[in-house]
Amino acid sequence: MNGTFNRPPAVCFLLGLPRSGTTLLAHLLQQHPEIAAPPEPWLMLALEAFGRVDQGHPAGPSLIEGANSEFLARIDRTIADRAFADAAYGQYLAAAGKRIIIDKTPRYWAALEFLERVYPRAPHILLMRNPYAIAASLKSTWGIPLRAESSYSLSVSSLADLVLRVPDVLISALSDLVLGLPRLAAQRTRPHTQLVRYELLVAHPDEEVRRLLTGFGCDPAANASAGFGQVDYLRSSRFGDRKILERNAVDQSSVDAWQSQLSIEEMQAVTDLVGTELLTELGYEAELLRAQQAGVVDRGPQLTELYRQVFRTWWDLRIGKGASSGPSQSGGQVHIARQVAQNVRSASDSSVVQAQDPSSAELDENLQLVNSPTTQLQQALLASEADRAARLDAIRTRDAAIEILRGQVARLEQIINIA
Repeated sequence: MNGTFNRPPAVCFLLGLPRSGTTLLAHLLQQHPEIAAPPEPWLMLALEAFGRVDQGHPAGPSLIEGANSEFLARIDRTIADRAFADAAYGQYLAAAGKRIIIDKTPRYWAALEFLERVYPRAPHILLMRNPYAIAASLKSTWGIPLRAESSYSLSVSSLADLVLRVPDVLISALSDLVLGLPRLAAQRTRPHTQLVRYELLVAHPDEEVRRLLTGFGCDPAANASAGFGQVDYLRSSRFGDRKILERNAVDQSSVDAWQSQLSIEEMQAVTDLVGTELLTELGYEAELLRAQQAGVVDRGPQLTELYRQVFRTWWDLRIGKGASSGPSQSGGQVHIARQVAQNVRSASDSSVVQAQDPSSAELDENLQLVNSPTTQLQQALLASEADRAARLDAIRTRDAAIEILRGQVARLEQIINIA
C-alpha cells in the first residue's frame, strides 16, 4: 500500500465500555493482513473538544475559545474535522501498510453524535458485555469502588461522596456504566453496525471474527485462527487491556467470574445504576435472575433515572457546560473590566499619537500619562479584577452544580427509604 491520499481511509469504530473486551476483539481483528487496530487513539474525542482550553492557559482561555469559536463559525467545521481525521488515519494506515483502520476507543460513547456527523457511513462494531461482569472487572483490575466502606451497599450518601470528592477517573469509570451503557445500547439499530456479544466472542472466537471480516469485505481465509499473535504494539503502549500480554489463547473464565467477585451489596449497586429494564433489554435476564436469587431487589426505574441525572450533572460540569443557562454576573464583570482596561490603553495610545508635533511641555505631560505608575497600577488592578471575576464565576458555576447534585441526592434518598 502506498502513502498517497487519493481516497479517504477506510475507518471503522469499535464501540464498547471499558473492561468489555474491546482490546481483545481489536487484537483478534488486527491479525488480518488488511486491518490495523492501534491501541485506543482517542482521536475523535480530542477533535470534538478542539477549541476548549484549560483555565490555566497563560494566553487567556476565554480569549482563545472566543476567537476560535468566532473563526470556526465562518467555516464548515465538519469538513475541517473530517480532513484532519482522514489525514491522521490515512498516515497511520500508510505506515502500517493496511487498508482498514479500527479505532477502538471505549469512551467514544460520549461523542457518538460527533462520530456520526464526521463519519456518517462508517461501519461500527458494537461490543456488549454483561454489566455485572464489567463491574467485577472494574473492581478487580482498577480497584473502582462499588460500595461504601461499611457493610451496606453503595448508598446515595456514598455516591454523593464519590461524585463530589474522589478523583475524576473513578467517577468516569462509573459514568461508563450509568451514562455510557444506555447510549451504546441505543446504537444497536444504527445502519452499518455489527453487534457482538462478549460471551459469544470468547466462546466462539473464530466464528465471530470471520463474521466481522466478511462484513468488512475482507477474506476470512486470510486470517489465522483466533490466536494472540504479536502483541508488541500493545506492549509499547500505555493503553489497552494489559492482561492480554499474559495470555496466549482466548478463554471463557471471565464470563461467570462476577458471581464470586461481587458481593450481594455490589450486585445491588450495579442493578440500581444500570436498571433492570436495560439489563433485560440487552438480553441479560438470566444474569439478572441470578443476582435476584442472591438477594438483589428491583428498586424501580425512577431510582436508576435519578442516578443518571446525578452523573449527567457531574459530566456536564466536567466538560464545562456548567449549571446555569445564561451569562453570569461575574462574566459581565469580566467583560466590563476588560473593556475599561482597553479604554485606558486606547486613551494612552491616542495621547501619544496626538503628540506628534507638540510643545515640549505637552510632550512631557503625555509621556508622564503613559508611563505614570498610577496608570500602570490601574491597568494591573483591572487585569487582577478581571481574573478574580473569572475565578469567582467558575466557583459559582461549580457551587450551583453541587447544589443540583445535592437536590438529586436528596430525592434518591427518599426513593431508597420508601423502597
